[in-house]
Amino acid sequence: MAESREAAYTAFDSTVKRFEAKYPRTMTCLVKDKAAMLAFYDFLAEHWLHIRTSNPIESTFSTVRLRTTKTRNCVSRESIFAMVFKLVQGAKKRWKRLHGFALMADIIEGVEFKNGVKQVEKNDEDAA
Repeated sequence: MAESREAAYTAFDSTVKRFEAKYPRTMTCLVKDKAAMLAFYDFLAEHWLHIRTSNPIESTFSTVRLRTTKTRNCVSRESIFAMVFKLVQGAKKRWKRLHGFALMADIIEGVEFKNGVKQVEKNDEDAA
């Protein structure tokens, strides 16, 4: 993974140039989604790992999906909700803590990040 958006764009462009002749449809798809793929550079660097993957969501609900499809016609609505709750509660034991969770307040407040680093306004620099 590149350290900055500019380095990632450079690596992306060289990859497209290298594989465009061999995999034209794949490279066209990647070029189309370039901005979305590299959007995580606008967030806190500690969160990049979590942003780039959806596996925690998929793995949690795969257990629920497996169990609920097997017992679809055998339970009431209340019992299926209870079963899903217990399955998610059990899956929670394997979840990893979010890196940089103490800095979530900055994200909620709308603080801007560039290449994973918090951007400081000019007024803040002048006051210091």
